[in-house]
Amino acid sequence: MDVLYRRGRATAAEVRQEMPDPPGYSAVRAMLRVLEEKGQVRHQEEALRYVFMPTSSRANATRSALSHLVDTFFEGSAERAVTALLDGKLTREELDRLARLIESAKKEGR
Repeated sequence: MDVLYRRGRATAAEVRQEMPDPPGYSAVRAMLRVLEEKGQVRHQEEALRYVFMPTSSRANATRSALSHLVDTFFEGSAERAVTALLDGKLTREELDRLARLIESAKKEGR
């Protein structure tokens, strides 16, 4: 998906070419087929090849994936997810930015 978001559209060969330590071509095609079945990508046929593109913006996909992650691993609790992140190695600057975002969300009533 990262390749498709970066490029906007790509063939399976182009996706494979930009992947670090890529699997075989047929594995990339299978991944793209599964993503298409799930509604994450679509394709157009151009000159006897399939060109794939994302069906939603990166921001929408990020929100959806994050929501799924929080539901799956943190029982739907954003607080637990943030706590897990705080147990990691955040810099002072990152912590300050997070504090500002939390304050802003409080003021906006979120």
